[in-house]
Amino acid sequence: MKNSPPNLILASSSRYRAELLSRLQIPFTSIAPEIDETPREGESPLATSLRLAREKAEAIAKTHHDKGAALIIGSDQVATLDGMQIGKPGNHENALKQLQLMRGREVIFHTALCLLDTRPIAPIPLQIREIRTVVHFRDLSDAELDAYLRIEHPYDCAGSAKNEALGIAILSSIESTDPTALTGLPLIALTDMLRNAGVEFFNRS
Repeated sequence: MKNSPPNLILASSSRYRAELLSRLQIPFTSIAPEIDETPREGESPLATSLRLAREKAEAIAKTHHDKGAALIIGSDQVATLDGMQIGKPGNHENALKQLQLMRGREVIFHTALCLLDTRPIAPIPLQIREIRTVVHFRDLSDAELDAYLRIEHPYDCAGSAKNEALGIAILSSIESTDPTALTGLPLIALTDMLRNAGVEFFNRS
C-alpha cells in the first residue's frame, strides 16, 4: 500500500475539480456520476451538499464495482444568500440577476467532500466533511457586472464568479480554512482523508 496507492477516481466531470486534484500528482480517473442533484424539500444547504457529495461517490462505486477497489472522491458545493440556495446560472441573464442580488453582500459556500474507500479491508470506509467559505461581493454597477460576465462566461459556476480567474475582481474578501474549497475541491481536507486511507505524498518510489 505504501508505494502503490489504490486507484483514485474523481466522481465529477468538472474541469475545475480535475485541475485541483492534479496538483496532488497522483494518477486519477474522472467519471461523471449520474445522480439527481435537486435539493430535497426542507433540506438545508449544508445537508444538500453533504448528501450529494456522498451520493456522487456511491454512484460511481455501484457502476464500477467490477473494475476493482478504489478510493472515490465525491464533492458538491451549495452557495447560499440569506439561507437560500443559489444554483449554477446556466446563461448570461440568470448570471447577471445572481450578481445583482449578491453585490455588496455576503454569500456562504458549503463545499462538501466525501472519500469512499471500496477496498475489502479499508482503514476508514467512508470519510465526509464540509468546508464553509464566506465570500463578500463588491458593490459593483450593472455595467461592470455585465462586462465581467461577457469576458469570463462563468455560467457553470454557482454564484456566477470564478474566483480562480477574473472573478476575483468582483470579490472584496474570502474567509475560509481551505483556499481551494471555493473552487470546488478542498485539497487540505482531501489530503487529510487520503492520508487516513494510507496514501503517501512524498515517498512513492
